[in-house]
Amino acid sequence: MKDHNFYGTFIEVAEDCTVTAAEIPKAKGDSKTVPLLQYELIANHPYRYTQEDVLFEVHAIRGGIPEEQRGAAREVFFSKGQPCLRTSSLGKRYGWGIHHDDSGRVALYPVESEEYRAFLNDSSVKKVKAMRSSRA
Repeated sequence: MKDHNFYGTFIEVAEDCTVTAAEIPKAKGDSKTVPLLQYELIANHPYRYTQEDVLFEVHAIRGGIPEEQRGAAREVFFSKGQPCLRTSSLGKRYGWGIHHDDSGRVALYPVESEEYRAFLNDSSVKKVKAMRSSRA
């Protein structure tokens, strides 16, 4: 199986992100949205999960995949191409930078924070931008 994780990389907010301070995504009615699930997994457990872990866990939660079936379901999930966290609304719309450490584990940093700026100025960290929400 191909490795879908980033290592030593910081995903900056998208160029067309409209917020100047990070926002926590909201649920829609009784159901949690994909950005809210991603936020909860990463914010509540910084540097615990990899990008692959986050993408699959959100898929499993939304799909109601039982714990005992998740190993096989994960293989099927990653047998097809999956969008990375650069496409997440966390960086596109909500103002969160996503840092991937050298082990591929992720944590969130609000765009207005000193930590966010420190990553931008750290030449040892690769930087990529979150995908734009609209075409240029």
